Amino acid sequence: MVTYAFEIAFGLAGTIMMLFVMTFFMSAKTLVIYSVLPQIIVATIALVRSPDTVDINFLFKMLLFAAFGSVLGFYLFYSTSVEVFQYLLAGMITLSGAYMIFSKSRIKLTPVISRVLDTASGTSMAMFGISGPIAMTRLLATFDKKTVIRNYALAFFLSLNLIRTINYIINGDITHEIGNMMLYSAPFLVIALWFANNLHFKVNETMFRHVLAWVIFMGGVSLFFS
Repeated sequence: MVTYAFEIAFGLAGTIMMLFVMTFFMSAKTLVIYSVLPQIIVATIALVRSPDTVDINFLFKMLLFAAFGSVLGFYLFYSTSVEVFQYLLAGMITLSGAYMIFSKSRIKLTPVISRVLDTASGTSMAMFGISGPIAMTRLLATFDKKTVIRNYALAFFLSLNLIRTINYIINGDITHEIGNMMLYSAPFLVIALWFANNLHFKVNETMFRHVLAWVIFMGGVSLFFS
């Protein structure tokens, strides 16, 4: 409830923070599979309760390239050991956060770079359950307003998480244990996140960008030690 309240306010990092806490008790892969539930709830509530700022054509183009990246990501998810999986996850998050902290200006995107980042987001989501650092780097360079950035990010993540859910069901990855985790936590998440959505509108633009950068960076570093 706490970590995904942060995500509904800022647009990402709920799963990063959840992994930081919960990998002391469960494997990263179990948590990545479980994370589809809170991520879908976050995106659905945020988009329903926010101004209509998402252009479907723009979102579709992002998703089209992300879908190609997802194919590679799913292959790596099923062929990578748990230990290697966690180190790759930590490295990806740390580097993305460091870039956002130390970069003096927004990255200038060309059409090619934009599509590469969209594809990489799909790969990262399929493999790690996280594409926020990559997708947010792309969106921060494209849009200025925090609500627009957050809503595009959550619409993008919602679409990719629905694809992940279908894949997990087909492959039998949602075990009895994970199913119970989802069943018991869902009502509490819905209630908490419905009200937590109001936090987004109380955050100013500068704080929005700085908090995202540091949370991503510290979340990645922490995974190396958990």
